Amino acid sequence: MVAVADSLKGRDFVRIADWSATDLTQVLDLADELKRAQREGEEHRLLPGRTLGMIFQKPSTRTRVSFEVGIYQLGGIGLYLSAGDLQLGRGETVKDTANVLSRYLSAIMIRTFAQDDVARLAEHASIPVINGLTDASHPCQALADVLTIRERFGRLEGIRVAYLGDGNNVCASLMVACAKLGMPFVAATPASYAPEERVVELARAAGGEVELTDDPREAARGADVLYTDVWTSMGQDAEREQRLRDLAGYGIDQGLVGLAGRDVIVLHCLPAHYDEEITEDVLYGSHSAVWDQAENRLHAQKALLALVIP
Repeated sequence: MVAVADSLKGRDFVRIADWSATDLTQVLDLADELKRAQREGEEHRLLPGRTLGMIFQKPSTRTRVSFEVGIYQLGGIGLYLSAGDLQLGRGETVKDTANVLSRYLSAIMIRTFAQDDVARLAEHASIPVINGLTDASHPCQALADVLTIRERFGRLEGIRVAYLGDGNNVCASLMVACAKLGMPFVAATPASYAPEERVVELARAAGGEVELTDDPREAARGADVLYTDVWTSMGQDAEREQRLRDLAGYGIDQGLVGLAGRDVIVLHCLPAHYDEEITEDVLYGSHSAVWDQAENRLHAQKALLALVIP
């Protein structure tokens, strides 16, 4: 049976910034062990009888499947709660919802729009709350990202990560994770798509080496990791044509991969829009670690659940 420490029991996972490098490394180490246990068919029902409530105000493929499968593999059960299933969608307050769900569940995962909603849910719930994505951050994705990087390179310290495109929620969480774990980070975006200044300041305050540029080729040169995300996220559909014009030239193609380090890996949190932010031949090419990255959502989140759920 896999052993789990108790030091993180009861903790919320709302932002990467709230957790120390030691905390994050504990998740990565347990994720490695759970991935090995699953591969070898070793029992790891670490959360028997626990129940995870999964609130979705935004649809998802990877978040829903990875959390639902993950809690099941740990011996618990997941409840899918769409916005239409809850009184929260009809005017019940976040505070009241938090108090009620705390009486039924062992933990809550929420995928929503406003970061403040997750913070308020965590404030009022007496059980752990996990941020499955907001418009401001995507901490669970960042866990899977750094787990994948460590698998491929055997370390995190000194690995140079180049993020290209829109400096969005994925960029923000990854930047802070890199800062805490010793990875230099460069974001190549048009000026109007740059990461929020407060996030950059937060990452630098955590000791991170963070660069900003509007030149994707400059960012790619010598990089160990090339990372991108969709240019038009949920809720931005009306901006799609403008975004395609603004971000043209920031996509990852074979030419950009050729500028990076010899052993560069390419990451993308998916879904991908081919010939926009990435080409299909790169996503399926020899440098792609995207499918391992997608799988690692499962292992990283299982580790997170096992560590925080009492």
